[in-house]
Amino acid sequence: MKRLMLHIAFWLAYTLQDSVLMFVWIQPMMTDGLSENEQMWKALLAVLSSLPPKILLTYFILYVSIKDIQTGRKNVWRIGAEVVLVTAVSIVLLRLNMRYVIDTLIYEDRWPHAKLFTVRAVLSGLMEIGFVAGMAAALKFARMQLRTKDREKNLLKEKMETELKFLRNQTNPHFLMNTLNNIYALARKKSDDTAEVVMKLSELLRFMLYESGQERIALTDEIKVLEDYLELERMRYNNRLEVSFTKNIDSNVYQITPLLLLPFVENAFKHGVSETRFQSFVHIDMQVEKSYLNFTVENSREVVPIPNGTKNIGLYNVRRQLELMYKDFNLDVKDQGNSFKVHLSLNLNSHVEI
Repeated sequence: MKRLMLHIAFWLAYTLQDSVLMFVWIQPMMTDGLSENEQMWKALLAVLSSLPPKILLTYFILYVSIKDIQTGRKNVWRIGAEVVLVTAVSIVLLRLNMRYVIDTLIYEDRWPHAKLFTVRAVLSGLMEIGFVAGMAAALKFARMQLRTKDREKNLLKEKMETELKFLRNQTNPHFLMNTLNNIYALARKKSDDTAEVVMKLSELLRFMLYESGQERIALTDEIKVLEDYLELERMRYNNRLEVSFTKNIDSNVYQITPLLLLPFVENAFKHGVSETRFQSFVHIDMQVEKSYLNFTVENSREVVPIPNGTKNIGLYNVRRQLELMYKDFNLDVKDQGNSFKVHLSLNLNSHVEI
């Protein structure tokens, strides 16, 4: 229906425009006292009578020639020959209409008849019929180009969404594995905290199931996830672990991609604290001012060689999520020998619209 209305609107606009041109062109030759309204009516009738050959060529180009070009079913020479043939037929019909309908019936032989197929008459018909067909074809190509851009945009959006889901699906099992290891360690020690850890884990899993699928969540919700995770780790390591989490946030209205910060904290425990035999620490600092987040995680680690080719999946995934979701960020990772430091600066308002 929308396409039909666009076609009707196109032909109505063309008919109105051509009727005005016909009125202006014919008016100097109307010397028998017809009113302007009568002259305009005759111009409209003349234009309407000339539409069929124009419509013939226009729709042949739109729905035959262009489609053949797109599908490649015919070679260019054949398509060109068909267009020339239909154009010739249309010009013949246009000239016959000019002689026997417009000159004879509508304008009642008010002027001498010119020859049907002079060079001037044929070229005039070609310009008249080619103008409307060319304009329609140009609009068709413009619409095709816009549709192609929309398809490319949708494909890119689908690709980005798929990649984000893949990255998050990698992060969630990674987190679950670490937390289950915590529960296993507490269960082996027959700790009284085991039940509480299981409860906190269920809360975190509920968040991941029902909240993390959103494009953005409140920064306060992300902080709550970090605090719950830190509490789980405190229960696991007891006095062997020093944890600090300082926050300075100038507003509670900020939003962030779900679970974007958790992998940094997980990484501090998995590759730092869990591999340290003695007193360990994890220091976390979050500063948010005027939409700019500065997030730092520093953890202790023992100086051990890292095998070549070892890939930190958590940091790799979060870096890729940052690239997909934000325009303005900087991620700095420093291995300082006996400590590991990650610093993220992020403009929370620089979201990439997917």
